[in-house]
Amino acid sequence: MGCIIGAYAYLTWNDEPNPFVLHGTNLTGAALLTVSLLVHTNWPSLVLEGFWAAIAIWGLGKALRARRTKA
Repeated sequence: MGCIIGAYAYLTWNDEPNPFVLHGTNLTGAALLTVSLLVHTNWPSLVLEGFWAAIAIWGLGKALRARRTKA
């Protein structure tokens, strides 16, 4: 939970956030919460974390593509 809140705070406080830090932290938080939810199953939260992770992976892919086009 702390990773996801930290990523949101980072996005809010930083004028030009690094997308790798932002999406990487969100993906880490989603993965850790998913492990917890697999032990103590809560299906709605587990589905939410799946979407959260998918969005983070999409954001990381977008950042990688942007980095390659600049180089």
